[in-house]
Amino acid sequence: MTTSFQLARNSFRQLVLTDANGVEHVDVRPVRAFPIQSPNDGISLVKENGAELAWIDHLADLPAAIRDLITEELEGREFMPEIIKIVSVTSFATPCTWHVQTDRGDTNFVLKGDEDIRRIGKDSLLISDNHGILFFVRNMFEIDKHSRKILDRFL
Repeated sequence: MTTSFQLARNSFRQLVLTDANGVEHVDVRPVRAFPIQSPNDGISLVKENGAELAWIDHLADLPAAIRDLITEELEGREFMPEIIKIVSVTSFATPCTWHVQTDRGDTNFVLKGDEDIRRIGKDSLLISDNHGILFFVRNMFEIDKHSRKILDRFL
């Protein structure tokens, strides 16, 4: 696997992209084109001002060292826990507190209103808590029966 650029971290932990001409670009940031539907496809490496330096069709096509740097940077910038199970809600009227299990551990959050649950495609949901943190439900039809029953009350 060869790429037309190299990627490394400097002493300030910033990503540095060295292009095919040997020019270094400091503080490069990866941006997902399709963060929900295709998180590992269509990633742009951009300067601070948003100018694109490189386009990555598929993260899996990159050498492991570059792929790991990009993944690490994305994980540090993006925080969207995936809800695995809805344990309980305090009420079916809003605002209410949800106790959920996520891929990053158990947590509680306050749902202000039904409008804070948005459909993404036909299967997925984004749920925004009272602090603006987004929680992701990958497939509302494959979540456990108890969680689905709670979701149905709010949809």
